[in-house]
Amino acid sequence: MGSKYLPRSVKVVSNKIESADTFSIVLDWKIKHDPGQFVQISIPGIGEAPISIASYSKKHIQLTIRKVGNVTNSLSKLKKGDRVFVRGPYGSGYPLEEVKGKDVIFIGGGCGVAPLKGGIEYLEKYRKHFGEVFLFVGYRSPGDILFEDKHDDWKKDFHLFVSVDKLPSKTCYSGNVGFITELVENQKFTAKNKVVFMCGPPIMMEKTIEILKKKGIKEDQIYVSSERLMYCAFGLCCHCMIEGKLTCLDGPVFKLSEVKNF
Repeated sequence: MGSKYLPRSVKVVSNKIESADTFSIVLDWKIKHDPGQFVQISIPGIGEAPISIASYSKKHIQLTIRKVGNVTNSLSKLKKGDRVFVRGPYGSGYPLEEVKGKDVIFIGGGCGVAPLKGGIEYLEKYRKHFGEVFLFVGYRSPGDILFEDKHDDWKKDFHLFVSVDKLPSKTCYSGNVGFITELVENQKFTAKNKVVFMCGPPIMMEKTIEILKKKGIKEDQIYVSSERLMYCAFGLCCHCMIEGKLTCLDGPVFKLSEVKNF
């Protein structure tokens, strides 16, 4: 097996709090990868977890991680200069090279915005090769919004739409309130020359797909990121199988016409 299957020790450059339960670590790891791919990150004695790459850079990788268990809680405590073990990258990413010249629609819900961020950064770098770009991002509340410091930059080149499901009793948030599905439904765009990349809770993606189809967008224009717990990451354990496909090899990004149970 090649070197991408062997864990290597890398240094933590930074650890930034994004929200109450989400953080981003930057690793001093120069690897070639596609937006949408993932890596396996581990702490000896604690465990290993698959995490999507949330950046597009030749100098480092960023992983945006939600605290949901022992491994991710331990990762959240890392400091600059600490070391972790990583292997990868794995899987298929967003086929951005193949869709140059098209209008691109990104739709992300909650921590599902993180994998899309690598694709967004790719389009920032190669902006002239694409048509109009729409970014729809939705969160539970203002306190859950990710990458808010990037919004001004995204607004320069893209059509950015941000929404939260609900407002707490005390907040200074003045943006849109409602489900992300409403943002997509209310925005006027034609299906011609469009490609959609989507990541988020399955119920959100299902409802959004219904809306996109009503707008004339076909299944082969839509790509979804699937979340499965990928133990080995190279197709041996088969724990991540969906409809005969392995998420770690054939995904995590799938064309909608290829899978239904994402």
